[in-house]
Amino acid sequence: MVQQVLYRALVSSKWLAECVRSNRIGPSLRVLDASWYAPGEKSAQQDFRERHIPGASFFDIEECKDKSSSYELMLPSEACFADYVGQLGISNDTHVVVYDGDDLGSFYAPRAWWMFRVFGHRTVSVLNGGFKNWVKEGHPVTSEISRPEPVVFKATLNKSLLKTYEEMVENLESKRFQVVDSRSEGRFRGTEPEPGKEGLEPGHIPGTVNMPFFNFLTEAGLEKSPEELQHMFQEKKVDLSKPLIATCRKGVTACHVALAAYICGKPDVAVYDGSWSEWFRRAPPEYKVSEWKRGTA
Repeated sequence: MVQQVLYRALVSSKWLAECVRSNRIGPSLRVLDASWYAPGEKSAQQDFRERHIPGASFFDIEECKDKSSSYELMLPSEACFADYVGQLGISNDTHVVVYDGDDLGSFYAPRAWWMFRVFGHRTVSVLNGGFKNWVKEGHPVTSEISRPEPVVFKATLNKSLLKTYEEMVENLESKRFQVVDSRSEGRFRGTEPEPGKEGLEPGHIPGTVNMPFFNFLTEAGLEKSPEELQHMFQEKKVDLSKPLIATCRKGVTACHVALAAYICGKPDVAVYDGSWSEWFRRAPPEYKVSEWKRGTA
């Protein structure tokens, strides 16, 4: 593994609360709420309007995506990403802190973290423990909406952090990359249904290793220590000195794998953006492993 100085992947609620208290939120430090909930659950935007970290802006993952794609949350173009985050007052010199309000402590924030990194932005961190622990620790919240001055952001896609369907097919033969799937064991094996869109059956890409993303978090919703994370990869015989791709259902929880590996000192994990949603629809039957019995409810 190449040793290099990595930007801090995590910041604590205590550190961010001090930044809020000392009025440091601004052009050099922006905070983004990247919450998302399934339709019918609750509204992430409404939750944000009611209470959020002072100075934070809402990062709408439904807006900042490729809207022309038939898959759910594919990356937008460089130009679209640059325009979207520039409107949030984020320049290439801004330290960005992302969080979400999920009860787990972190769900969509690592996706936003990875999106900034894949578009060439190094100075981005996840709020460890998310909004759940921010509130639990008694830090301030507000309903006041901040309106940052728009700035210019230049996005440069780092293709090494992104994998396509064609590259995943090629990897079945070359086996150049290890592949980790972050969904639950039941969905990975095909014994539990996939949530969301009808017609998507569970299962996995041949040769992948299953590491459910929620296992990277403590019961309190904090990221586990580097030592614990390294042990988890070792237990699954995932060699962090070798190339690694992360996948899931739609490219969200795969980013937890990338974050965990980054914390262990491996910054080059690629994410298969289309993930199982794309693979299930495009790959031939022999490229899908599943115990699913059709007609199972």
